[in-house]
Amino acid sequence: MTATRAAGVPVVEDGALVSTNPATGEEVGRFPVADADDVARAVARARDAAQWWVGLGHAGRKARLLRWRALLAQRVEEVAALVSREGGKPVAEAIVETAAAIDHIDWAARNAKRVLGPRRVRGRLTLAEFSAHLEYQPMGVVGVIGPWNYPVVTPLGSVAYALAAGNTVVLKPSEYTPAVGQWLADTFAEIVPEQPVFQVVQGMGEVGAALCHAGVDKVAFTGSTATGKKVMATCAETLTPVLIEAGGKDALIVDDDADIAAAAEACVWGALTNAGQTCLAIERVYAVAPVYDAFVDEVVRRASALKVGYGEGYDIGPITMPKQIDVIRRHIDDALTRGGRAVLGGREAVEPPYVRPTILVDVPEESAAVREETFGPTLTITKVADLDEAVRLTNATSYGLGAAVFGKRRAVAAARRLRTGMASVNSVITFIGMSSLPFGGVGDSGFGRTHGDDGLREFSRAKAITTRRGPSALKSTTFERTPAQVARITKAIKMFYGRPRR
Repeated sequence: MTATRAAGVPVVEDGALVSTNPATGEEVGRFPVADADDVARAVARARDAAQWWVGLGHAGRKARLLRWRALLAQRVEEVAALVSREGGKPVAEAIVETAAAIDHIDWAARNAKRVLGPRRVRGRLTLAEFSAHLEYQPMGVVGVIGPWNYPVVTPLGSVAYALAAGNTVVLKPSEYTPAVGQWLADTFAEIVPEQPVFQVVQGMGEVGAALCHAGVDKVAFTGSTATGKKVMATCAETLTPVLIEAGGKDALIVDDDADIAAAAEACVWGALTNAGQTCLAIERVYAVAPVYDAFVDEVVRRASALKVGYGEGYDIGPITMPKQIDVIRRHIDDALTRGGRAVLGGREAVEPPYVRPTILVDVPEESAAVREETFGPTLTITKVADLDEAVRLTNATSYGLGAAVFGKRRAVAAARRLRTGMASVNSVITFIGMSSLPFGGVGDSGFGRTHGDDGLREFSRAKAITTRRGPSALKSTTFERTPAQVARITKAIKMFYGRPRR
């Protein structure tokens, strides 16, 4: 049975998921759609493979992950071209994305043993006869549900850390970017052909739901807040733990001592890269009054120079999900209807499958363009009286993924006050590429962390072990204790804890 095709819209034809270029309609690939039984079998294979993967130890896994990293680095142009064909983003942006993913594989492989390996920890007074040890053990099989907007770096932010921690992985790529997900698993299989350590299951949303039901030991999801809630509800039925990286409405604060040219350059890239289809995109700016006009002028000048189209020489590609264009159009219309002004772009900027850069000012805070995730190449810039007002408005949404502050004297202090999981000072979105730092948000942006030490522990179970070293000086863990021994415990507690000390 053949379904009607529209450029960029995934369809199922004769049991195969068909992926097409959102700009040209070119077919990029077709992949067998998994049903619930197929997903269950993939998870069963992954569970069998887990014993072998764990048995390699940290050194064995590290060696294989570093070989995979090298293969991806050697073939970076290949995967970047595929990302561009399937999602529409410029090849240069796809290379930057892949470079960040490669760095994450490297960091996870090199640091897993340090973060997760067995260690002795300090004991406590009442159990002085015991030594204490801590280690982190693999969870088993991790299900990863990936997004379409960054189909390399985002899923690998979970996949690489889960693999380094000793888990096997089943990835359900977005139905908009199945070819990229398959390419990642296929290249891993070139390095690790012995066992199905990293597999892919293809299909629409019901395949993701089947993965949640398939008995995996954890689900890592990246996508919209609404879908994240559905994933949580599904996983709650089996008490399957989840990591949720959901939407964002990131803001940029420009203080009165900021470098305006640098702030505008960063803002334009942070707002418009990947056509604004970034959970970390700068969608709001709060600029203090003394620098507001100069900042707006500089942003408009830089954004006006960007070229929109598909192929070589263009800065901004098509909107990958055609239905997102309706959301972008609604946000622009709502902002203008409420009294906002378009100093660049506007209603006429929406020309499917493209949306040209749109900069909006004087937009009320209650408008959709300020309150809801737009996921398009639009930006609101608001004049504020001072830094305190900028921080207050930045924190006024339900989202809390990332944010940025440009300034000198007070920028770091302001960044600490933001209700976000991440913040950058005098840059934007840099935390995504910093492998040593945890990545994740608060509020409607989700919970849990990928990347860094926390990202490795996210896919592990803490295992605590106590070992008796000798006889008990303070017999606290027995019914055989005597009144004299209880008195000795009381005396020790008062002696060591009964007065304030540093």
